[in-house]
Amino acid sequence: MVNCCGLVTVKNEPVPLKSIVVEVSVQGHVATVSSTLQYENQEQSPLEAIFVFPLPGEAAVCRFSAKIGQTEVVAEVQEKQKAQEQYDDALSSGQQAFLLEESDESPDVFKLSVGSLPPGEKASVSLDYVTELAVQADDGLRLCLPAVLNPRYLPQGSDSGSGGSAQVSSVPAGSVPYSLSLSAHVSSPHPISRVESNCPLDPLNYLNTEKTQATVSLAAGHQFDRDVELLLYYQDTYQPTAIVEAAQASAKPGSLMGDPVVMLSLYPEFPKDVMSSMTSHGEFLFVVDRSGSMECPMHLGSGSQDRIGSARDTLLLLLKSLPMGCYFNIIGFGSSYESFFPKSVEYSQKTMDEALQKVKEMRADLGGTEILQPLKHIYSQPCLPDQPRQLFLFTDGEVGNTKEVLDLVKTNAGSHRCFSFGIGEGASTALISGVAKQARGHAQFITGQDRMQPKVMQSLRFALQPAVVDISVKWNVPKEVSVTPLSPPIRVVFQGQRALLYAQLTGESSGDTEGSVTVKYSLAKQPVENQLSFSLKPTENTGMTVHRLGARTLIQSLEVEEREQDGEKEGVKEKVIELSVQSGVSSAFTAFIAVHKGDGEALHGPLLHRHVPTPMLKLRGCSLTGFFSKQLGFFSKQGACEVLECDEDCDEEDFDSPAPTSKPVRDPLLQLISLQKASGSWVLEAALAEVLVKTEEEVSKPKPAQVDQEVWATVLALVWLYGFKMEAQEEWQFLAMKAVSWIQAQKVASVSECVQAGNTLLGCQVQKDTLGL
Repeated sequence: MVNCCGLVTVKNEPVPLKSIVVEVSVQGHVATVSSTLQYENQEQSPLEAIFVFPLPGEAAVCRFSAKIGQTEVVAEVQEKQKAQEQYDDALSSGQQAFLLEESDESPDVFKLSVGSLPPGEKASVSLDYVTELAVQADDGLRLCLPAVLNPRYLPQGSDSGSGGSAQVSSVPAGSVPYSLSLSAHVSSPHPISRVESNCPLDPLNYLNTEKTQATVSLAAGHQFDRDVELLLYYQDTYQPTAIVEAAQASAKPGSLMGDPVVMLSLYPEFPKDVMSSMTSHGEFLFVVDRSGSMECPMHLGSGSQDRIGSARDTLLLLLKSLPMGCYFNIIGFGSSYESFFPKSVEYSQKTMDEALQKVKEMRADLGGTEILQPLKHIYSQPCLPDQPRQLFLFTDGEVGNTKEVLDLVKTNAGSHRCFSFGIGEGASTALISGVAKQARGHAQFITGQDRMQPKVMQSLRFALQPAVVDISVKWNVPKEVSVTPLSPPIRVVFQGQRALLYAQLTGESSGDTEGSVTVKYSLAKQPVENQLSFSLKPTENTGMTVHRLGARTLIQSLEVEEREQDGEKEGVKEKVIELSVQSGVSSAFTAFIAVHKGDGEALHGPLLHRHVPTPMLKLRGCSLTGFFSKQLGFFSKQGACEVLECDEDCDEEDFDSPAPTSKPVRDPLLQLISLQKASGSWVLEAALAEVLVKTEEEVSKPKPAQVDQEVWATVLALVWLYGFKMEAQEEWQFLAMKAVSWIQAQKVASVSECVQAGNTLLGCQVQKDTLGL
């Protein structure tokens, strides 16, 4: 039985969580996030509360403390089973205890057991974690504080055990009974240009004239009803940097925490002549989530397109942008999966038209989110010779078996690259980032007011770029110093993307204080080399952020190794536990445990068990109820509404289908794109004239006499794109390149006359050179 408000008492009394305070310390490309959660037991009996909450997939939890009344206890990391036993023993003997552990299904879900709070008592829980900031398409660095755990869906037959997804409760957005305040201190080697957010911010406050330090806060009155996203923009963001962090004074030299650790952020340089050549080969597989949650709007507010609608528009753009000579297929998945074609087909006008018709009919009608089976199906298909496999995965990230999916992707990583897209609030960073990382691809998140298309087209550009191969990293340090890499080898590098590398430095040099690292690789059969020098002298105290991220990187590699060996390789699990305990960084095999040893007397009264709700986006009308009723097996409106405590006045019609909406006005850019042929050309027709806001006669009349109608139509389309849609160039650049190639293949003598006539007709001033002609 699911209770929508997350309360277990029949009286619907307030939940014990009262407020969340977050302080963020950003250092260039990494950050430490400190959060404090305030609780109060307003029951007449002792209360055991469980709060399930998400963290970024790349985060490392590094501190956990709890304060009950005036007494504070700081947690320590222990082997997970030992910590659980100690927690249970403490509770049964009447002591307050706190336990923090990773969910068994997904590393970005943590379960916080607050333990027994006496009646009327207040408690606060403080949690620190470190994380890398992801680079965005527009060079911004993204820090996301996840608030929403969209209902995680576990495939039938999966045992949820005691993991996080079995414990999640939700409330309608806007009803969250706790508040959030957030402040951030930003420090960077390069000047800070600006800070943006999907939530209202107070003005940016610079702390020095160089603008390398600043503070910013969320505006007052924020409710924790969506993911909170900060986007940081630095000047010269592509400059490589190195930070050497000093050892922990109390740690043993030679151990990870007892030695300095270096973090390098590298931006490999790609020669321009190589980057201008795009491949025309490849097998492109577009794997699209068609589960019920894809009916959700892309963002809060009126007029928001639903996720599946945005996915349809994006597929149109992708299908029009593919190069002639490649192969493709589209697979939709939910509780089951469906392929457009039995196997990948060659890209042609016929197959493109067939696929576009199926895209138009695509709906979010396949139930839950089970991604494992479609991936197994794809990996069972043989790769095509001379057609590198490129997988594009679109999902709102609501799966419960993330680790199983990542293991499967890693096993097949040699056969493909994967570009993943997390759609909407609450997409799992562990899933989206994890599949891209394992399969040498790139991950993108589409949240708030973001449009999906520019981010997807950036990934298509990466997929069409020449592959970087034979990557090697060589450390050059004085002979008294040894380097132990903490990061796995770099397997993929894209133009304009950052690689973060961590390494432990053991020993000290009496003379030379300089070190360097050389990165070599082959790009389009050309050798490329990048070198960065750095000082071996540790920089200012950075709160052990770099050490802990280095430890987390090594722990993640070892955890994957342990799963691959199915626990049979000796010493791997023990090494993870040792690293985790030493660095204070959480792992799959450890947990934080804090026990407040009071007077030891047993607490009187029955122990209540309560879930703290996490917010949930609301669907149109009662389609929320409809979605849950399908998952829970309720097929009458009344039954589902009672269970979910829906207070809307719903008809059976509202329950069975979404409310009718007025027909949206079609975007003229998408209209123009939909008219392009697979070859890259346009045909002179009424639909094209409509996009250009002209009659057919007005469009036909100015055509130079000796010019073919198709060439004239294609030139007009290009002039319109460059004249009116430059702000969306990232979305149409590939189909424009196809159009130019097609015109050049026609060997037209009077291209200049065509462009001039097109400018006159459309009122533009686009130069022939600008078009690439």
